[in-house]
Amino acid sequence: MRWDVTTWAVLALVLIAAETLAPGAFLLWMGFAAAAMLLLVLLLPGIPLLAQVALFVVLSFVSIQVYRRWFRGRGRQSDRPLLNRRAEQNIGLVVPLDQAIVAGRGRIKVGDAFWTVEGPDLPAGTLVRVVAVDGMVLKVQQA
Repeated sequence: MRWDVTTWAVLALVLIAAETLAPGAFLLWMGFAAAAMLLLVLLLPGIPLLAQVALFVVLSFVSIQVYRRWFRGRGRQSDRPLLNRRAEQNIGLVVPLDQAIVAGRGRIKVGDAFWTVEGPDLPAGTLVRVVAVDGMVLKVQQA
């Protein structure tokens, strides 16, 4: 058994498997470079160790650049971009104030949840429109 073939095979598998523990596509593409080195040492036996390591470094760099240029950010667009952004789902909503806005802060009820709101001082029961979000605080104005 050739040590170089085994080493590149193990390295390719370890790098690709490590991608599942630290996702980000960086290790995946280095794993592809190690797999390319595996094919190279199988097809061209006798490549010196230093040349193999240098070629792996170059292949890793090139493969990561290929990923960054052509594959990063080309995922599918969501048909529900606000799915996990509950506060932003409320923008545009018109609801009555549950608690008056005093000193710039109050509260509204949306569904079964209470939300802290910021806006001009208004009495309870006034209809307000959610116009923006700051973290989990909704910015409102009188509707």
